[in-house]
Amino acid sequence: MIDRLVVLNDVSIARGGATGLAIESIRGLRAEGVPVTMIVGDGGDNPELRDLGVEIIPLGQALLLDAGMRQAFLRGLYNRRTLEVVAGWIRRHDTPGTIYHVHTWTKILSPSLFHALRPVAHRLVVSAHDFFLVCPNGGYVFFNNNRPCTLRPMSAACVMAGCDRRSHAQKLWRVARQAVREAVFNLRRTPPLVLALHEGMRPGLERGGIPPAAIRILRNPVQPFTPERIPAERNRECVFIGRLHPEKGPDIAARAARAAGATLRVIGDGPMRQTLQQNHPEVIFEGQRSRAEIGPLLAEARLLLMTSRYPEPFGLAACEALWSGLPVILNETALLAPEITARGAGLACDINDEPALSAAIRQALNDDNATHRMSSNAHNATQDLATTPATWLAGLSASYADLCEGGVLK
Repeated sequence: MIDRLVVLNDVSIARGGATGLAIESIRGLRAEGVPVTMIVGDGGDNPELRDLGVEIIPLGQALLLDAGMRQAFLRGLYNRRTLEVVAGWIRRHDTPGTIYHVHTWTKILSPSLFHALRPVAHRLVVSAHDFFLVCPNGGYVFFNNNRPCTLRPMSAACVMAGCDRRSHAQKLWRVARQAVREAVFNLRRTPPLVLALHEGMRPGLERGGIPPAAIRILRNPVQPFTPERIPAERNRECVFIGRLHPEKGPDIAARAARAAGATLRVIGDGPMRQTLQQNHPEVIFEGQRSRAEIGPLLAEARLLLMTSRYPEPFGLAACEALWSGLPVILNETALLAPEITARGAGLACDINDEPALSAAIRQALNDDNATHRMSSNAHNATQDLATTPATWLAGLSASYADLCEGGVLK
């Protein structure tokens, strides 16, 4: 058993899948009696963590998007407070059995986190919830036209590519951030153990310079929203579950549902909510909801829309919906798309072709027999697309044990 797990994450309260998984790992390790420290960029105000007996080390800083432009520019490239706190903790408390696990770092902690972790790189795990370890914009996608990117990260062509969702100046800042990360922690020379969510992430991670031996696949843990199959064929609503952020495409889902004449229920919150409510008064907005609250909200659901603009590495909500018997319509670039369609549990299309997306919605709405088949397949034939919480925790623990024994990169 390891001496202690140190979880490093931008924030202490889950608003998305990555932080949710970080906290889920803490719950599991604490249940097994493993001491846990969590170093976070925010104020660390999560009562659940304190009730679990987690040592919380907060930086007490705001998200970069909430900071002033100059402060965000400088602190996003290299947050000196992160270096001081993390390096100081390591100097005072590190043991040969202490494992460090990074989940998110781009919103507060910055590349200086990896500078601080360099002395313990041989006991470091980094979860690749996205491609920010290697790709400047984190998605291997041209956000201006939602097309996948095949360029080598940080190549001349990559630097010049206009792929950022905001501006090329923002892209150049992201390139600078990536260069700082590479300068303080070279993934080629001293790679951590990288946990990828799906086998389809491996080529992108390797293209960015991570050695194949350093990559281990551990699919996300899933619990269904409902214990029984949702009788989707009897229902009429489309559902979108996720952050209301441009990269997740809630606006695409809203436009396509409107064009298909379908009711859309949106579960989640984020910066796009006000604009979406103004532009789509017909949409039902539920806001951020707990897992216990989501299940009852799906009683009238016929299908889930996952309209992410980038190649979604996993799609936790999609698997949670599938295991509940809810068919999924998703972007054909999502890594789960071929697996879902092969099992007859949903439909995939190019979300840039909004008429095709609305046609797919109409197809599912108008054919009860086909929807029933997809719902049954979703409930009965998709269990291999994800892990259960128990198998996921076992995979994490095995990875931690390998690091303690020095066996991952042999």
